[in-house]
Amino acid sequence: MNPCPLCANTQPKQTVPARVARRYFLCPECRLIFLDPVHLLPLNEEQQFYDTHENSIDDPGYVGFLQRLLTPAMTFLRPGMQGLDFGCGPGPTLSKLLAREGIACDDFDPLFFPNPLQAQYDFILSSECFEHLHRPAAEISALLARLVPGGYLGIMTDRWQSEAQFYDWHYTRDPTHCSFFHRATLDWLCETFALNLCFVDERRIAIFQKN
Repeated sequence: MNPCPLCANTQPKQTVPARVARRYFLCPECRLIFLDPVHLLPLNEEQQFYDTHENSIDDPGYVGFLQRLLTPAMTFLRPGMQGLDFGCGPGPTLSKLLAREGIACDDFDPLFFPNPLQAQYDFILSSECFEHLHRPAAEISALLARLVPGGYLGIMTDRWQSEAQFYDWHYTRDPTHCSFFHRATLDWLCETFALNLCFVDERRIAIFQKN
């Protein structure tokens, strides 16, 4: 049956071909492409893969990459706000960049920084994390519950464009990637979770405001 992990649609799913030896399904309702659950990695194997990443604020390339999210996000942020970097990884960097702007931001990562979360945040940023979500509906709902009304959710995750592009897409080569969003998926999120899409680029950045 392969219910969609985002919208729970139980209709038959189209299989989406990929060059890698893993199976993917396309949801006809929310347009999420998701990995067959039989291919999901155990948590310890995921962590071993993440441990190979060496990202930090001392890496100009990584800082420049994060600016793709931070630059448009700064349009909506201001000093005095309290934010959260969800999925900060082993080398938290967004929070340090925001501190330079006088904006407080907590670090959280379920593997590397499982810190206690505050009840509410003015904004939540998540860079290269949503593609790792095994249960995107539950995890997005939990994030939005911690966002104040009028607060902002900014995400960076590459979006699939077409089935032809998906076939040889670099995102599928990472065995920890299991949820692939489409531009239409962003509209579904807005309709389902009462969000406004404040900013979207052609490929990977989306910033929502909670009603």
